[in-house]
Amino acid sequence: MPALVLGPLLRHCDETSATLWVEVDSACRVTVEAGGRRWSTGTFAVHGHHYALLALDGLAPGTSLPYTLSLGGDPVWPEPGSTHPAPVVRTLDHDRPVHLAFGSCRVSVPHDAEHHAAYGVDALRSWALDASAAPEDRRRLPDLLLFLGDQVYADETSEEIRSFIAARRDPEQPPWWELQDYQEYAELYRIAWSEPANRWLLSTVQSAMIFDDHDVRDDWNTSARWRADMARKEWWHDRIVGALASYWVYQHLGNLSPAEREQDPLWRLVLDHDGPGEPDIGAALDAFAERADDDPATYRWSFARELGPQARLVVVDSRAARVLEPEHRSMIDDEEMAWLDAQLRGDVEHLLIGTSLPYLLSPGLHHVEAVVEALAEGALGRPGHEVGEWVRRAADTEHWAAFQDGFRRVGEMVVDVATGGRGRAPSSVVFLSGDVHHSYVAEAWPAEEATRERAGRTRILQAVCSPIRNELPRVMRGAVRLASRGTARPTGRLLGRWVPASPLHWKVTQGPWLDNLVAELVLDGDDLRMWWSTGAVEGDDHDHPVLRRVAALRPRR
Repeated sequence: MPALVLGPLLRHCDETSATLWVEVDSACRVTVEAGGRRWSTGTFAVHGHHYALLALDGLAPGTSLPYTLSLGGDPVWPEPGSTHPAPVVRTLDHDRPVHLAFGSCRVSVPHDAEHHAAYGVDALRSWALDASAAPEDRRRLPDLLLFLGDQVYADETSEEIRSFIAARRDPEQPPWWELQDYQEYAELYRIAWSEPANRWLLSTVQSAMIFDDHDVRDDWNTSARWRADMARKEWWHDRIVGALASYWVYQHLGNLSPAEREQDPLWRLVLDHDGPGEPDIGAALDAFAERADDDPATYRWSFARELGPQARLVVVDSRAARVLEPEHRSMIDDEEMAWLDAQLRGDVEHLLIGTSLPYLLSPGLHHVEAVVEALAEGALGRPGHEVGEWVRRAADTEHWAAFQDGFRRVGEMVVDVATGGRGRAPSSVVFLSGDVHHSYVAEAWPAEEATRERAGRTRILQAVCSPIRNELPRVMRGAVRLASRGTARPTGRLLGRWVPASPLHWKVTQGPWLDNLVAELVLDGDDLRMWWSTGAVEGDDHDHPVLRRVAALRPRR
């Protein structure tokens, strides 16, 4: 009898369709029943693992349908005896406010006193427990949950995944306790998404995802020299192939709409299979992953979602598509920049831009990162290059500020949107980000005064929610607070003499908050509301943390 390994995860949903993803332990027929209808599909295989993606079509807008999942005719979800509410498939209703949640950076460790002391309380699990307590209250469940990187940590491994590693290879040999290949990634995803409360949440709220460095390795693609160093390591090929192949299966495939999946060359291998048994795309997936790493222009990881007239969500790959040649470094390559340029348009009430790395850091940090880039690229010759490259890796100075060409080009696009150069100016342009292990809000405005007046209607914000669970070490918290205050800005301005002028000015207006957090925003006409919540243990009840609101976006002045 086939068994459910992982999922179901509710992935891409629009007004009339929904997508469910599952991993099972053997080839079988997977069936979903909801609203008196039935959808069924076979599995596909990757390196001995079996998956299915079910496309539920012909649904009504704004519906919430309880569903059941069966494998080979046997019901497996919801699980017998589950204390969680029935899972539901929920379609979008463009006549209702848009409710979105986001966050990043979540380690998968136990939820007990020891690990709460080391990593803090899992904000996602706390939020899931709170939502499951009153599932009839729709305000508790968002339309979309956006994960902005470090969904898994391939280089900082827990005891559970280390036990799996030790059972299959010698961890005293490279890559030691880091992940080696697809098999270890598959186990890491199983650990990450199996906790019961989070598993229920992911089965009933649609999710979208984009990677950051720890999904692959710390500092992934930080510089050309970094890539050259990694290429010399004999274990790196299997690692990067396993990382990107598993990312396509576990994270990216569910980001795509039904029409986009139809055009995906790998998914076509599944759709067009007409032989006996299930299609096995493992070899093709490995070749694809190797090609995507060697030549990022061959595949796009970025994606966009139309959320009706109220909002457009554009999620940008700020890791794999980088240009690292010293003469013209950019966060994203020309093909990706052209795609982004086409996506950043007005004629929508709110333009949301998801990027795992914050586009706007505190001004002090921004100028420091830009100067480090200038040093590393030869502003002071060879000695400066060595210092800049060392700082770039040691201090993780690899955000948009450290790729000034791409930073300025995106800033110019945003100013153009805000001033009505790309259709009716929106009420807000909001960057949604993670990565930095502290959360904050920065407010921006066009640098040129004349342009600023034309952009008066549009509020430009950077909203960061990081981490979901992986608190910043206490020794670093003082530096983060200092960099977010005016104290850091004189230094930033002094160093900024080396840095080209930005099309935007900005300042951190709220935060930093150093808790484990999940952020939510609600868009209703031109109104924008946003808040951040954390989990807290009351007494010694570590199994049932409560959700507490930490901060809310202040109204526009």
